[in-house]
Amino acid sequence: MKFVHQREFLNEDDTVVIQCSTTCNIRLMNDRNFRSYKNGGRHTYYGGAFNRFPARIKVPNTGNWNITIDTMNHKGVST
Repeated sequence: MKFVHQREFLNEDDTVVIQCSTTCNIRLMNDRNFRSYKNGGRHTYYGGAFNRFPARIKVPNTGNWNITIDTMNHKGVST
């Protein structure tokens, strides 16, 4: 699984703004869910598949957050 990752300290009600040139999955996850995601396990996140940009995701609470971006093929499958 290929993805772009950035870990940031964000405050509650901050907005993550992502600009992308193609449809992609954008996930905002805490550290526990990010570890599970990296290992191919079950995880929960804020965000999803976006095809209109800029994409905006509101941060639910203050803390360290992991932002991942992976592109999708024409069938909606992550690449």
